[in-house]
Amino acid sequence: MKQLVLSMMMLSAIHITIAQNTPIDTSKHPPLTTFTAQEDHANMMQQLGITEVRPGKSGDPTNPNSANYDEALANPCPELPEILVTSKGKKVTTPDMWWNTRRPELVEVFEREVYGRIPDNVPNVTWKVEIVDNERVGRIPVIAKKLVGHVDNSAYPLINVDIEMVVVIPTNVKGPVPVLMMFGNPQLPAPAQPSPEDLEKINKSFKSMMIASDPEMEAIFNKYPAYNPITRLAGPSFFAPPVDGNSPPTEQLLAAGWGYATISTGSIQADNGAGLTRGIIGLVNKGQPRTPEQWGSLRAWAWGAARGLDYLETDPLVDAKKVGIEGVSRYGKAALVTLALEPSFALGLIGSSGKGGATLHRRVFGEAVENLGSSGEYHWMAGNYIKYSAEKGKLGKMTGCDLSVDSHQLLALAAPKLTFISYGIPEKGDALWLDQKGSYQATIAAGSVFKLLGVKDLGVSNDYNKEVMPPMLTGMLDGELAWRQHDGGHTDAPNFQHFIPWASQKLGYKPN
Repeated sequence: MKQLVLSMMMLSAIHITIAQNTPIDTSKHPPLTTFTAQEDHANMMQQLGITEVRPGKSGDPTNPNSANYDEALANPCPELPEILVTSKGKKVTTPDMWWNTRRPELVEVFEREVYGRIPDNVPNVTWKVEIVDNERVGRIPVIAKKLVGHVDNSAYPLINVDIEMVVVIPTNVKGPVPVLMMFGNPQLPAPAQPSPEDLEKINKSFKSMMIASDPEMEAIFNKYPAYNPITRLAGPSFFAPPVDGNSPPTEQLLAAGWGYATISTGSIQADNGAGLTRGIIGLVNKGQPRTPEQWGSLRAWAWGAARGLDYLETDPLVDAKKVGIEGVSRYGKAALVTLALEPSFALGLIGSSGKGGATLHRRVFGEAVENLGSSGEYHWMAGNYIKYSAEKGKLGKMTGCDLSVDSHQLLALAAPKLTFISYGIPEKGDALWLDQKGSYQATIAAGSVFKLLGVKDLGVSNDYNKEVMPPMLTGMLDGELAWRQHDGGHTDAPNFQHFIPWASQKLGYKPN
């Protein structure tokens, strides 16, 4: 590994051309390190002095290293780290003690050991609106904007980061409106189509260009004189059924007077270990590998979401104090990290987030700490998180029980914001791998902080060892901390019909 790093550093200077066709003299910048995920992981192990890690658990029950699903073996260290006791052993009894002492302590550990710290020298983002389109989503008129947030790369122009985002706002209600930001693929929902007159002009011009390029096309077009190569997409149907709980979540949001934004995680940071010397993490590190305390992809995605919110704060159609974050699976993990560590978000819908999200790290049930530390998912986390999969090394053997924080405390960092924890059921594809019970226990334990800060939790005790997870379809939605397990699969879509009215009521929002 050391030889590989040295050989990368000894590369001779060359000239690289970026998108603007501006030549860059790489002799003025450290050369890019190019690792595979395996090489990057090995480099981090070397930095940490780890010589052997335990492999991640397999989802195949016939595999000798299959995941555990026996509750009798799931809790090797059943007592969770104290949530309302300071590192000096003092009980936290007031909101001031939480904000000024205990919360900063927890943030410090989560950033150092679990998700990673954002370096101080992260450059600014400049947003540009590329497209503004008046569209209709079903029956609802909207303004849709396609945006790009360019990260200043003047300090290291060998890496370019352009954050992609789409914002869709209903125009049939008086603004400003709340917005739910979602991790996903940003696309304009229903691009406006040319009028018949404009389409005729387009087709005439297109035919002329084709004939100029290939004269044989003229005979074909003469053979079919009524044919137009470019046709108009179907417009919105005003006879479509009204929006209900089975409609796409985006349509449910718009029908309730909400806007939504979709932001691309891949345009912020790649979802693989080989990408850690690229993206925003690589840009800040000038193409070099991470140190153990630096951020992983989950924290980078959360940072990117916060930069998207920076733009929303400038949009007069958006109520920037009522912007939420949503995600499912790995994006559910990122949504919870965003809600907990980025202060400007007001609420979150955390879908099927599993280990690294709402599920307890120290529980050995389904997805394991080793899956996030020694397998292909390690890039989500700080390098230091690998320590808790270590079998041999200078720190000896370590497990999730050695981690001084856990996900109940991460949930508590979101308090008193609106926090909705969503899961489906294994029978429909929301696998036991996610450990729904471990997430429920964490949510129960986190409730004590919500109550300390003057809002409601799930409405039961905070005894995570005794409270029993309720049957599916039981909505625990009276408080600012909410839980609901729907009867679908690996999605949060069935819970939108419950999330939206819950959030609107808690935010005091009624569309006009």
